[in-house]
Amino acid sequence: MAITTHIPRGPVTATLNFFQPPSDGAAPFNHVDTPPAGLPQRNFSDAAHAVPIHDIRGAESQYTLDNDAFQAILSVPPSPETAFTSDASIQANYYPEIESLLLSHIPGSTKVVIFDHTIRRSSPTAPRAPVQRVHIDQTAPSAAQRVRRHLPAEEADALLQGRYRIVNVWRPLNKNPVESFPLAFASSATLEDDDVVPVEHRYSTGYKGQTAAIKHNAGQRWHYLSGMTGDERLLLECFDSEGLKEGSGVKGGRLAHTAFEDPRTRPDAEGRESIEVRALVFGP
Repeated sequence: MAITTHIPRGPVTATLNFFQPPSDGAAPFNHVDTPPAGLPQRNFSDAAHAVPIHDIRGAESQYTLDNDAFQAILSVPPSPETAFTSDASIQANYYPEIESLLLSHIPGSTKVVIFDHTIRRSSPTAPRAPVQRVHIDQTAPSAAQRVRRHLPAEEADALLQGRYRIVNVWRPLNKNPVESFPLAFASSATLEDDDVVPVEHRYSTGYKGQTAAIKHNAGQRWHYLSGMTGDERLLLECFDSEGLKEGSGVKGGRLAHTAFEDPRTRPDAEGRESIEVRALVFGP
């Protein structure tokens, strides 16, 4: 894809929204769908901080899942899925591509179970828009819960004895390089345990999972990949069981991330469209 000259490049300082705890000291929660009567969508707020964000364009290979919990993959062949408007078509045509991508780019991986996907569009009428709040999609308890939810009990018990991860595969759907609301992500090696706040994630079905909100810490190192195109993918590692083990060499295995408003973006820039596919990855 041709990259036009108006795409913002290089380091930038932008405002990111971090965790502000509930004023009443309650445990934080968030409703995925419309909340029950009398309850807020979430009971915590945002603390905005100006943060320097480094552009990894041209240095993509320096970042790894084991050290940073993110990895860029370039020059991916065209997908058989082109419209990204039908869930059934995405599952039939795009999921197999994602499974193959993960198995080939995560050394030692032996099994991939894709459990959902989300499409985000900047249109005011879109069901899901880019999320401008720093978060991690999973916590250690919710990752194990996911394994048990999506696999038979006996197989889940066996797989939980080995290495298991949750990895999101993120790509833009725009025909042109992404200009508005790019994705920022903090190297897992720079995220402290105290920065991570579990949030109860409540679904209208009654299912309760956990995500994590993130407190601001000046030691965090934030990155983005400028002008992403449709033949590029980001692997976003939300959880890695090896990250819980002292001396494993995995530095956290949990990726804080958020969409952000780049102050250099043109007012009439095309709205960002993207898809993220979430998968359990097992092995080695």
